[in-house]
Amino acid sequence: MPIVNRIAALSDEMAAWRHDFHENPELLYEVHRTAGIVADRLREFGCDEVVTGIGRTGVVGVIRGRQSASGKTIGLRADMDALPIMETADVPYASKIPGKMHACGHDGHTAMLLGAAKYLAETRNFDGTAIVIFQPAEEGGGGGKAMVEDGLMTRWNIEEVYGMHNMPALPVGSFKIRKGPTMASADEITIIVEGRGGHGAMPHQCIDPVVIGAQIVTALQTIASRNVDPLDSCVVSVTRFEAGTANNIIPQSAWLNGTVRTLNAATRDAVEKRIHEIVAGVAAAGGATARVEYRRGYPPTVNHGPQTDFAAEVARKVAGDSHVDADAPPVMGAEDFSFMLEARPGAFIFVGNGDSATLHHPAYDFNDAALPYGMSYWVELVETALAP
Repeated sequence: MPIVNRIAALSDEMAAWRHDFHENPELLYEVHRTAGIVADRLREFGCDEVVTGIGRTGVVGVIRGRQSASGKTIGLRADMDALPIMETADVPYASKIPGKMHACGHDGHTAMLLGAAKYLAETRNFDGTAIVIFQPAEEGGGGGKAMVEDGLMTRWNIEEVYGMHNMPALPVGSFKIRKGPTMASADEITIIVEGRGGHGAMPHQCIDPVVIGAQIVTALQTIASRNVDPLDSCVVSVTRFEAGTANNIIPQSAWLNGTVRTLNAATRDAVEKRIHEIVAGVAAAGGATARVEYRRGYPPTVNHGPQTDFAAEVARKVAGDSHVDADAPPVMGAEDFSFMLEARPGAFIFVGNGDSATLHHPAYDFNDAALPYGMSYWVELVETALAP
């Protein structure tokens, strides 16, 4: 569908909502102001039911179509939380809270789904039930998992669930999606190397954890290049290395921390096992000991086949065939919508944000021009999936 007049007319209102959220960013589960505004708006729109506190601070709105008993129930999800980043974007609605900003576009995601909720509550041109889901704590807090564990899917009998995220560099008015693994798992590794400290001028009397830690960093890079199928994907990045207190002291220990990303469960298991083996082997070869703390985070985001085909077709109705890539490459970033896709079939799609700074960059800003496309996608998805 081209952008209909009613959706176009809501663009300025959606932008105003987004700017307000952008000025007042909140982190993780502490999205009390945002969630409160969302709940108030949903009530104003005339949603049949508005429930707060799902997954601690999540909000759910229920919109029943003309024949709610005759159709299925689908869920539409947006995330609400911001990031602990100092904003540098020169915009009139810049963050008012130092050290916090919407650097991932969740302000835009929330505004688009609010716009869709307003339209759907007004028109109700569908049979069945649309559940609008506003989730906290996507940025590392597992809010998607918390909402599922709080009964999100079972309480409202959600049969399918859909999510959306903006993508910088993808032109506004374009969409990308793929079947199967579309985003990676996100696991954390911490490695503690225990050596024997001493004088920096007498290394032969010591067991240097810095040297051993450096060898571990290098050896871990062989996992992707020598242990994982070249046609598969894996990232092992050591991003922090802490050791020592002075230039003439070989420290007693070293501390390393990093991230592991994979696209399927078998590779995830194999990589975890290999990390333990490499760390133990390199440490033993150097006369040290080491332990690995491996913490599993978000699982891979895996789109279901039929729902992905459907989502791509909906996107084509909104943007046209030439502006929808239905076989986009996967992204090694992570997304806790994965927990919802483990609970119910569905699909996660990317909408173009145009020429903007990258996600999680201090100069990033969601593109208001993308708002009507995201809202149109949500409306078309509901009216097609729940066609009378």
